[in-house]
Amino acid sequence: MDAKLSPNEQIGLSGRVLSIILGTVLLGIAPLLDMLAGRTPWGVALTLPLWVSAIATALLGFWVVPQLRRLKMGQFIREDGPQAHLKKAGTPTMGGLFVVPTGVAIALLWSGFTPNVVAVAALTLAYGFIGWLDDWQILRRKSNKGISPRLKLMLQIGFGALFCLWAMWSGQSTNITGLALPLGLTLPLGFLFYPLAWFVLVAESNATNLTDGLDGLAGGTGAIALFGLAVLVSPTSPDLMVFCACMAGSFLGFLVHNHNPARVFMGDTGALAMGGALAAVAILTQNLLGLLILSGIFFAETLSVIAQVSYYKATKDSNGVGKRLFKMAPLHHHLELTGWSEIQVVARFYLVGGLLALICIALYL
Repeated sequence: MDAKLSPNEQIGLSGRVLSIILGTVLLGIAPLLDMLAGRTPWGVALTLPLWVSAIATALLGFWVVPQLRRLKMGQFIREDGPQAHLKKAGTPTMGGLFVVPTGVAIALLWSGFTPNVVAVAALTLAYGFIGWLDDWQILRRKSNKGISPRLKLMLQIGFGALFCLWAMWSGQSTNITGLALPLGLTLPLGFLFYPLAWFVLVAESNATNLTDGLDGLAGGTGAIALFGLAVLVSPTSPDLMVFCACMAGSFLGFLVHNHNPARVFMGDTGALAMGGALAAVAILTQNLLGLLILSGIFFAETLSVIAQVSYYKATKDSNGVGKRLFKMAPLHHHLELTGWSEIQVVARFYLVGGLLALICIALYL
């Protein structure tokens, strides 16, 4: 690292380099995968949807981010969080406002508005709307508390129920009531598939939302998971492959503005939509088990929160004060407080996410 650079400039360079490495890997692998699968990159493939969405989102951000700053859409930071995060107060949030619609619009156009892509896009935008409500309330109240957890959960459950009802009664989604296993096997679940799918929609969106706590963390790990899911569904659902490629590209483009130090945060607007998109595609392609593997990072983050809360309640003393299992939850904050820098946490989570994607693809394809 150049010794002449200030600490802030060194952090910026590290975050920028990290996002460039991730983008180069995903954008470079896509043409190779298309070639191996016999797909032309300019047709129904991974490459162009991924590249076009990444470039479009990155360019759009250069206009949107200053507008968010001008409108004073600054993030409020938890006072009980890592003290290093307090300097991020005032950074524009609601970045999902330009990330999600860009990826969805390109996916709809590229896929020719197939019914499955329209349904997945609708669910993604619906969950993005829930996130927007939460972000807007945070800004309006000038605190880090948005809509009530109960209202947020009820909206997630409601939109998830509508999606599952569509999947149940639509002619586009017949024979999805099974769980795809490695080696081409399928575990039939019958009607039990739909309650499971409903749960996954809510759980996945909350898991990705919990992961959105460090600069570039949710955007990068989300791009990796969406790209892995695109590869996973490519043999059977080329239209949903295109959707995942577009969303992965859009979150990659977002990293141009979200890498450390971030100039804009994703907010619930983007994080809830990301989880909804992943879950909806996995449901329509029977890849719920594959999604669990791809979402290992999000799953670990969620488990850390559940374990923290459960342990605290179980160890309460006579004064109502319990012990903490982690220094702070979710997991990425615990790692920060043990001495890891943000860059180290993000880089290692990217590496784990990439390894999980490779494992999932190797098991299924």
